[in-house]
Amino acid sequence: MNKLLADLPSAELLAKFWSAPMVTSNLIVFFSLFGALLLGLLVGYERSYRGRAAGMRTYGLVCMASAALTVIAGYPHSWYGGQVAVSLGADPTRIVQGIVTGIGFLGAGVIMKEGLNISGLTTAASIWAASVIGVLVGVGFYLSAMLLALMSAVCMIGVPKLAVWLPSRLAIAIALQFKEGFAPSEEKLRAAAKKRGYEIAGGSISISMRESKLEWHFVAVAFDKNSGSPISDLARELSQVDGVTAFQLSHARN
Repeated sequence: MNKLLADLPSAELLAKFWSAPMVTSNLIVFFSLFGALLLGLLVGYERSYRGRAAGMRTYGLVCMASAALTVIAGYPHSWYGGQVAVSLGADPTRIVQGIVTGIGFLGAGVIMKEGLNISGLTTAASIWAASVIGVLVGVGFYLSAMLLALMSAVCMIGVPKLAVWLPSRLAIAIALQFKEGFAPSEEKLRAAAKKRGYEIAGGSISISMRESKLEWHFVAVAFDKNSGSPISDLARELSQVDGVTAFQLSHARN
């Protein structure tokens, strides 16, 4: 019993995890994470504005989590409450590398692609961010871990609401099947999209043939937040277009 009590961590040792130097280090890490989140949101906004699959949440989470993994490597003296020299028996950076690699495969498993739509990116990024939170807790950055968890939740919950207030452009994934022998014109297709307030995203057009019928797949992006015909109106018009035998419309999402 006495041996068991002797092996328990002392109050002094536990207090070192919340000492002034440790709190200072955690705050420095926090400001790094916050800055990375802002920069990630900036890049993600540019991508989402252009109708790309990966948006603000995805970029914000990935950038912030990457910063978290990088910045803690600069404070080895603060790992495990400053007890690295006493308790460190193996290289923890190798463990972190293994975690990142494993979580990468896990995140890839939740990403789904359907036509031009990609879903699960934010889920994959949040899973990776969760692994980084675990790493932060594991090395003793408790305050930084709590702040990262809080900012991740705010990013996933609050960013979509923020995006509603920011200038944005609606993106619609469109698949068209034409009757046999019909030769559609890309120029006319772009002109028709422009007339309805859309432009075809550069490099998004793909053409295939099924049962002797041409199929065109592309993403149409509205000129601005207030332009672009509703998807229901587009469906009604496409049902009356001569030469189109089948179509599919869906909001491009991530």
